[in-house]
Amino acid sequence: MKVKKRRKIKRPSSGRAPYFTKDTQKAIHDFCESECLKERDKLYKNEIEPALNKLAENLIFIYGFHKQHDDVPALKHSCVINLYETLHKFDHTRGKNAFSYFNVVAKNWLIIQSRKVKKHKDRMVFIDDQDSNLNTEAVLASTGNTVPEPAEEMIKKQNVETIHSMLTAMRARVKSESEIKCMDAIITIFGQVDDLDFLNKRAIFVYVRELSGLNSKQLSVCMSNIRKLYREIAGPSKEFDIL
Repeated sequence: MKVKKRRKIKRPSSGRAPYFTKDTQKAIHDFCESECLKERDKLYKNEIEPALNKLAENLIFIYGFHKQHDDVPALKHSCVINLYETLHKFDHTRGKNAFSYFNVVAKNWLIIQSRKVKKHKDRMVFIDDQDSNLNTEAVLASTGNTVPEPAEEMIKKQNVETIHSMLTAMRARVKSESEIKCMDAIITIFGQVDDLDFLNKRAIFVYVRELSGLNSKQLSVCMSNIRKLYREIAGPSKEFDIL
């Protein structure tokens, strides 16, 4: 009896993509260096655009972004346009890997677009809509019977990273010793938020007071100044658009 040998399927190694080759890297390098519009157009059409198209397509389907958008071809096209507009920002002189760079750019752009779609859908859902599955999803999620979509997990992770970056930036801008202690306490609590038993406003105030060593009056003054700083840097068209 002959035993059939299984054929091993070679998979591309992590961090690399077969459609994003050394020729693609060189084409991006030449594109950034060239000042000739015809040459740049030729490089983009023949070498760069096919790779960007494939990159956008893979990210959309691998991470489930296609489930949140009705017009996937339009999403892909817009993503490629965004990548084209960022080509000049790629610093090829520092020896960076083009695929890694544009992979991050595309992924972040898709996360932002999905966040906008989700925000819009949340605003447009009516409570008395019989066809809405909002309440059903909430019940299932509370019982642990659902698994979050990959895209939603990525958005959540991105939001956490953005908030942490914002808190770090705020910590660098506060001036008084009390405000620094307050920000240090806030950053510590944010990093351990999943381990906390209570997350209401009063409980958080107590946590910050205990970690910072400030009394209630000192903490109130610090929080007032920190809120002003938050309003300056957070919001649409500001440094941290997390609203």
